[in-house]
Amino acid sequence: MTHILVATDAWHPQVNGVVRTLTAMAEAAKGFGVEISFLTPQSFRTFAMPSYPGLRLALPYPAKIARLIEAARPDGIHVATEGPIGLLVRRYCRKHGLPFTTGFHTRFPEYVSARSSIPESWVWRALRRFHRPSRAVMAATPALAAELRMRGFRNVVLWSRGVDTSLFHPRAADLCLPKPVFLSVGRVAVEKNLEAFLELDLPGTKLVVGDGPARAALERNYPKAVFLGARHGEELAEVYAAADIFVFPSKTDTFGLVLLEALASGLPVAAYPVTGPRDVIGTAPVGVLSEDLRVACLQAQQISREACVEFAAAHTWQASARVFIEHALNRCPVEPEGGQVQFAA
Repeated sequence: MTHILVATDAWHPQVNGVVRTLTAMAEAAKGFGVEISFLTPQSFRTFAMPSYPGLRLALPYPAKIARLIEAARPDGIHVATEGPIGLLVRRYCRKHGLPFTTGFHTRFPEYVSARSSIPESWVWRALRRFHRPSRAVMAATPALAAELRMRGFRNVVLWSRGVDTSLFHPRAADLCLPKPVFLSVGRVAVEKNLEAFLELDLPGTKLVVGDGPARAALERNYPKAVFLGARHGEELAEVYAAADIFVFPSKTDTFGLVLLEALASGLPVAAYPVTGPRDVIGTAPVGVLSEDLRVACLQAQQISREACVEFAAAHTWQASARVFIEHALNRCPVEPEGGQVQFAA
């Protein structure tokens, strides 16, 4: 099988969009005859990230990075994150003249700015330098790709995301909470802007699923909201199915996998008109994007759940994996006899 090695600082037991994207895409890639393996923090000592104890960063060193890459003997290398592992894999590739691709998953300038006084311009400068040698910088949405080009990034390409409709779909489920249930799913951290949701005057129940450094403070400050903590797999799918509206208050996400999961479960979306929800939903009648989040929440109740399910069905992990493979290997797809996609230079 063709082999792609993905270097990532984000990995299990973390629960975030990067980890879920990479694992789902790797599983779908097998259908194209491509094996994707991962170089992750599990191979190194780690330490807790300041201000975010639940997030651990690796302490890699060049010699071991080299051994792991050489043992893998990959046909392509993709650097998914700009952390310690990503930096050293990038360094190895440049030293040995190996082409590699990178992914732009996280809006670090906004995240850093929310937690410190470091100017966003400094972080953007560092990110441009990190991604400059990349053969292809993969961005999740057209708007993000356009923004990166405007900010001086080169070789930017589009790599969209998918959803597992065999897991996320409408089903009979009841959380025994007052209706309507307005649901938000994701990391409970300052950059997710959850206060904008929790401050709203809404009927029924405000429900938050996820964990993170801001959870304890938000639970104290908003005692009427329901916090379930992290949910995975069938448990998460049942929560989606039992809710009525999906609320996405973040203004910093580059895509938002949870948007597709909610839509596949039959939930209309209420969100701000920003990169992420604007690119995922566009003008489709499956959500309301408004600068007034309360208005969006209330108006979204009029949207057809069937339309949401139909919209999500067009976004598959198979399509996402195919595009990733094309970019990572710098190859064009060929349809052979028998129907399985192969790749040719």
